[in-house]
Amino acid sequence: MVDVRRIILVVLVDRANYGRMKPVMMAIKQHPELELQVVCAGSMVLDRFGSTMQEVKNDGFDIVGKVFMELEGSTPLSMTKSLGFGIIEFSSEYLRVKPDIVLLIGDRYEALAAALAAVYMNIPLAHVQGGEVTGSIDESARHAITKLAHWHFPATERSARFICQMGESKERIFMVGCPVGDSILSLSQEEPLPSDVFQAGSGAAIDPDAPFDLIIYHPITTEFGDERRQVGELLSAIRTLARPTVFLWPNIDAGADYISKELRIFREHHRPNWLRFITNLPPEQYQRVLMQCQVAIGNSSSFVRDSTFTGTPVVLIGDRQVGREIGHNAVTVPVEHQAIIDAIKMQDSHGRYTPDRLYGDGLAGGRIADILSQVQPFIQKRLDYIYRPEMV
Repeated sequence: MVDVRRIILVVLVDRANYGRMKPVMMAIKQHPELELQVVCAGSMVLDRFGSTMQEVKNDGFDIVGKVFMELEGSTPLSMTKSLGFGIIEFSSEYLRVKPDIVLLIGDRYEALAAALAAVYMNIPLAHVQGGEVTGSIDESARHAITKLAHWHFPATERSARFICQMGESKERIFMVGCPVGDSILSLSQEEPLPSDVFQAGSGAAIDPDAPFDLIIYHPITTEFGDERRQVGELLSAIRTLARPTVFLWPNIDAGADYISKELRIFREHHRPNWLRFITNLPPEQYQRVLMQCQVAIGNSSSFVRDSTFTGTPVVLIGDRQVGREIGHNAVTVPVEHQAIIDAIKMQDSHGRYTPDRLYGDGLAGGRIADILSQVQPFIQKRLDYIYRPEMV
């Protein structure tokens, strides 16, 4: 009997991608009318960013291809050239796998490369988390992918409205919520963290049963050259407070090497007995760490969306997430020593917030899989307002 299941190729490009796409991948794998294929790319395939690709395999997903595209340097030039290499390599993988639909999430330059390769090879494209507003070049990459994509799975009502205002057809916009909520809402907030959760990495030993803070600070591509000052302000602030802290290593974007160097210098010079650096945490462990930390500090998008499901107090630093829909559990401050200190103290004093459902109800994965099984694939997109004169 001929297998007529629709092939959905999921592209994963970094650790955050997998954490958010895992519920969707599970739903696709279990769907009787769909066949899941997975290609890993970007920092997913680099050993120095942890064992994220191995985690995908350990969770029972077959990886049908790997795309090596990252040039060393962490500069705007290396990012741009990496994007070009990505287009070349993704096109080769698509030719080999022959997917019916390519499914992407987010706004990274690796995802933009995957999107460009798909649409120029006449492969329909579906996009998760479009329509959101942020700082950095990610803003432009996200909207570019939206204009390339054939179907849209935004996480919020506002994002769905913005996609429609970009000329995309209402019939191809499905407000499903953020799939990361599927994973978070399945976890118990009362279950203690594993005793060895912070065993990897370097620095001080952090007791997972005692209060601790969590920090993630990524470079901002459009502020390239200011990374040392920014991370210096952050490190100065947390040194003043000297609270037990877990600091996750930054992503691979332009400026990451400068941040990493400052972290190493700080670690070796001050040898803080309250700070531990970790490269990577598996998705479920990361969510539980974020769920149970006292305060989450930095500029990760997970501090915006993921934290709303659990009410974790958040201090957002700088402009990387400017414009995003933020829950009542987060405050935003400039990259300044005293402002960071004051915000951490305030959030610590407040404690946990009431969770909200700004980013969904925990049922996104199944919705996306069902929709992908029902849509009618097509290639040529058209601006919807051409056919809706009332929008002109």
